[in-house]
Amino acid sequence: MEAQQAEAEEKPAPTGTPVTAEEAARRREKENLRLARQRVLQQMEASSNPRHRKLMQDSLADLEEKLKKLEKLTSALGPPTQDLRSEVRGPGSEVRRLRSDVRDV
Repeated sequence: MEAQQAEAEEKPAPTGTPVTAEEAARRREKENLRLARQRVLQQMEASSNPRHRKLMQDSLADLEEKLKKLEKLTSALGPPTQDLRSEVRGPGSEVRRLRSDVRDV
């Protein structure tokens, strides 16, 4: 029950504003990592083999690190702005966008 409440709090309320393709990809990645973390936790609970539990603990630590990095990236980028949404996407577009964000600060 508490896990479901925590999940509901993490999900942003639909605002009706369009999101960039990159923002949508970050959201999907975060959801995929969250679901993988949930599966690993369930496997840890069900496992009685110490080796398997150790493997699951290592996997859990890896998933949590990836989630933390994704959170840092998301918070560093902030909400998308109109000029960034219209930017042409291509190789290095992430770097150009980050540089643009730094100039705005």
